[in-house]
Amino acid sequence: MKQPQYIGLEEARKVLSEIGVSLNERQMKRAADKDATGQRKLPFFVDPIEGRLKIEKGTLVKIYRQLQVEAENSFNNRDKT
Repeated sequence: MKQPQYIGLEEARKVLSEIGVSLNERQMKRAADKDATGQRKLPFFVDPIEGRLKIEKGTLVKIYRQLQVEAENSFNNRDKT
């Protein structure tokens, strides 16, 4: 099993850029910040040692891939009805 790799906001922004998702610093921070209901758009957590927001790199990429597959399936299923 691959060891988890925890990355911060800037590293997460770079990872997304590598897969074609370009976000500026403000957009990335907004995705990591909690909304009015206390939920984050992406599963960032506060690192207990550094006190900074972190996310697991593989999880971040997996979320985007999963959403892409769901969008493709939805698109393909609309033609079958």
